[in-house]
Amino acid sequence: MTTSLDVNGVTVAYRTAGDPGNPPLVLLHGLGDSAADWQTVLPDLSETHHVYALDLRGHGYSARPGKYSFELMRDDVLGFLDAAGIDRCVLVGHSMGAVVATLVVVAAPGRVSHLVVEDAVVPRPGALSRPPLPAPTEATPFDWAVVNAIRAQLNDPDPAWWEALPTLTAPTLIISGAESPVPHELLADAADRIPDAVLATVTAGHNVHTEQPTAFMSELTRFLQNH
Repeated sequence: MTTSLDVNGVTVAYRTAGDPGNPPLVLLHGLGDSAADWQTVLPDLSETHHVYALDLRGHGYSARPGKYSFELMRDDVLGFLDAAGIDRCVLVGHSMGAVVATLVVVAAPGRVSHLVVEDAVVPRPGALSRPPLPAPTEATPFDWAVVNAIRAQLNDPDPAWWEALPTLTAPTLIISGAESPVPHELLADAADRIPDAVLATVTAGHNVHTEQPTAFMSELTRFLQNH
């Protein structure tokens, strides 16, 4: 069931699963996806956690305010945690959601007990080239304006994001898709900069949790048990 909360003047939709008495775990999807993208691993995650799968602004059932950036999404997530009464959580992000999740930890380290980022890290200046894309002729299930707003920030990121990685205090797992177009060396470089980060490589493309859900869950479960 999808419900919503008003956060910073924006409606943020989300799904929940699992026992509310279990520790909270928040899921942040990638560009163009929604909370539904986590369905492959949601049953397993909900066995041990109370899971909140968010639709980030411009996606799914959340509002489409027309203004998009990693920072705005970061603030939406922090506002959501406040509105939902979540003091501290495991935070899991895929692709765009991984960048948002990392920025949440940078801004409010006490709110995240463990950080899990899937096949993405905050962009290193000069590391990525994502030219703008023309709008499709058919309607998309998300606000197309998000796409080029996010791609522009990947091309020209705030250098402070990368520089902040050595300050992360939450135990961090980086899951890399061995067959993904995302440069593995970028993920490895980030893992070297984050204190005690764990880098796990799975034989999959960019969408590890949908292509190899069992392997994804094995890495995540092992990480949470060991940290």
